[in-house]
Amino acid sequence: MTVQKILDNKRSGEQVYTIAPEATVMTAVEVLRDRRIGVVVVSNGDGRPTGILSERDVVRVIADDGTMVLDRPVTEVMTRNLITCSRGDTVASVMGKMSQGHMRHLPVVEDGRLCGMISMTDVVRYRLEEVEDEAAHLRSYFQ
Repeated sequence: MTVQKILDNKRSGEQVYTIAPEATVMTAVEVLRDRRIGVVVVSNGDGRPTGILSERDVVRVIADDGTMVLDRPVTEVMTRNLITCSRGDTVASVMGKMSQGHMRHLPVVEDGRLCGMISMTDVVRYRLEEVEDEAAHLRSYFQ
């Protein structure tokens, strides 16, 4: 099974919220709050991600530097080493990336452009549905 299947099952699988690199951390926090999301992708508007800012990033920098960090541009606090996946990646490989990197969200990128976002919740939900389907097939087979 692939990332594309997860995106297909999501209500808003290809909808990803982005923010400009020069936007302030406070603006990013407002986007996170208003959209009820855990991460925002930093992009110049060309669809190519340059980083990601998560709730964890915000908490970390506020704890380290205080609330004055809210006036800084997101480029100063975002995660620059962006780990991504593609639509064709397997669910198992994505689970490995997320687990190894301690990530809750993974941008989906094709040809260098952002085309979706999957969360650990999406992956777990998909795997649970898969296991339930397999169990139903086995029950049907043995009956």
